[in-house]
Amino acid sequence: MNPVIAALISILPAYFLGSVNGAIITSKIFFRKDIREYGSGNPGLTNFYRVFGKSGALLVIAIDVIKTIAPMLIAGRIYRDHFDMLLFGKALAGVSVVFGHCFPILYKFKGGKGIMAAGTVLFVLDWRIAAFSWGTFIIVLLITRYVSLASVLGAAIFPPAMVLLKSGGINEFIVMTLCSALLIIRHKENIQRLLRGQESKFKFSG
Repeated sequence: MNPVIAALISILPAYFLGSVNGAIITSKIFFRKDIREYGSGNPGLTNFYRVFGKSGALLVIAIDVIKTIAPMLIAGRIYRDHFDMLLFGKALAGVSVVFGHCFPILYKFKGGKGIMAAGTVLFVLDWRIAAFSWGTFIIVLLITRYVSLASVLGAAIFPPAMVLLKSGGINEFIVMTLCSALLIIRHKENIQRLLRGQESKFKFSG
């Protein structure tokens, strides 16, 4: 298979699936509301939970997890069979899903911040990196109750964890470093509010 065709087959479907937003779909179907019109206006799991509580949160997670895993498995098989690059195929599709979630063509390129999708990507690539990242996220969240800070630090640990664990090669490292940078950039406004002491803390509620 031509490498360009393989890349297009892996990237485009992953991007379009990434554009499917679990928070928007669930809020409209089950609550007859658009999550983008409530709370912070961000169509992500955190804002959904703050507005609607636990109700529907599992469906939001399920949609975002499934839309990430499916294209990664398909792309991984394509790259495994034709180029012996299973991990790279998965990483390429995974980051495409994250990009689609952040900049969805279905919603005028205004999407979420990609944390759930990126966290799923890590589990599919290497559970050890996922453990590093999600472990950092959970610890920081429990200590500070800042989801944004936990997300940024959890994303920042992708590349060093890959080096430490010797997971993947240079191609996978580059792709996941770009993913890490994207997630951090998506939290730019949160970082600014954190520096000003104006960021909202997360409350575990019903």
